[in-house]
Amino acid sequence: MRIGFDAKRAFFNNTGLGNYSRDTITLLSNIKKQNKYFLYTPSIKDNNNFTINKNNIYIQTPDSLINKIFKSYWRSKRIVNLLSKDNIEIFHGLSNELPIGIEKTKIKTIVTIHDLIFMRYPHLFKKIDRNIYYQKFKSACNRANKIIAVSQQTKRDIIEFFNISEEKIKVVYQGCNLVFQSKISQSKRKEVKNKYQLPKNYLLYVGSIEERKNLLTLLKTIKEMPQQKLVVIGEGSVYKKKCINYIKQNNISERVILLKGLKKDELASIYQEAEILIYPSIFEGFGIPIIEALFSELPVITNKKGCFSEAGGPDTIYINPLSIQEMKKSIQKIINSDNLKEKMKKNGLIHAQKFTNKEISNNLMEVYKKLKC
Repeated sequence: MRIGFDAKRAFFNNTGLGNYSRDTITLLSNIKKQNKYFLYTPSIKDNNNFTINKNNIYIQTPDSLINKIFKSYWRSKRIVNLLSKDNIEIFHGLSNELPIGIEKTKIKTIVTIHDLIFMRYPHLFKKIDRNIYYQKFKSACNRANKIIAVSQQTKRDIIEFFNISEEKIKVVYQGCNLVFQSKISQSKRKEVKNKYQLPKNYLLYVGSIEERKNLLTLLKTIKEMPQQKLVVIGEGSVYKKKCINYIKQNNISERVILLKGLKKDELASIYQEAEILIYPSIFEGFGIPIIEALFSELPVITNKKGCFSEAGGPDTIYINPLSIQEMKKSIQKIINSDNLKEKMKKNGLIHAQKFTNKEISNNLMEVYKKLKC
């Protein structure tokens, strides 16, 4: 098959949508090698987290001066001409949108919808952004031949907010980068620990630092647990400043380490050296850090509502993420029980096998093949 991808975020986005795009393209090109994969991007940017398989991946950029000048217009509309010229059989919009007019061609289309957080929590978004997202996402869902939802929660939201038929939606879970799915050497882990001056024992938070992710409740919990240290990995702006002010005002700076911009193998090393991942987000489309932790044999504490149990499985501990007491009690429960800790590690790794590259590539190809028939 000749499969096209909207690959802008694979090159330019280093967080959730970028990771999904890179991981999807990489696992398909390495496992389903018989296909040809075309990446459509307004321009190319070197990305250390993205390795191109030159045997079956072809990168396509704007093909004329006017398209190079008006890159956004090319990506949203003019790209359709190039897709037809390249004889693309299936086009997969990896990040919630599809080019305008593709529905008038013979090309079969799939769009992945990651979440509808802007609908559930509108106060977290500017009005103009909400309107743009609503128009783009709903239009893509209406025009696509098939919709991939990254969780059952996202599928329910698509049905509820966009009134889309359940039969049109297929849940295909996300995975995570292969580096998290294998053991990092002891020497590498020691090197990373020394580089970032990490303590012997620490709790871990991974994710962007914004209000919805709820880091502040975790910091308040750490304040009540003077023996515990926390490593926070992520970037943010306004809400991050709020968290930093809390850290300073409550004299816990020596127990909270803030990191960002890590390489994938460094992040994997930090996962594998941690005691517990606390993922206190209020709402997600899925929750990739949970999967990364399970592959790293790291116990997880997260939200008892929404999609989190899909990622976390039966042996993750689920709490009200706004409750300091529940969070504190759960941390102590794991720290104080070697048996519980080992059970969570063992069974978490078993659950993580649902999200291996092979499993996800098979699920994606099943959608592609059914659509082509």
